[in-house]
Amino acid sequence: MTPRLKGGTHMGTVRLHQICHSAIHARFSETELAKRLDDIESLRADPELAAFIEWVGDKPPSFHAPTRMTRDRREAKASKNRWV
Repeated sequence: MTPRLKGGTHMGTVRLHQICHSAIHARFSETELAKRLDDIESLRADPELAAFIEWVGDKPPSFHAPTRMTRDRREAKASKNRWV
């Protein structure tokens, strides 16, 4: 799986529940997904995402909760966008 922004438009896709898709993008950048988390096994092996999967695993299929970008990603994005 490669994000579209990183050239994944013509590759296969994986169906994900929306809350899982949102959780992945809240935790990881497109670059990180393309370089080290480009398959289901590597995503499931990530400790932070594994904890989320365990938490959401007993929820009903219709469950939805707002997902926000993690603090680390927000701070990294903010520092990247600051003028030097």
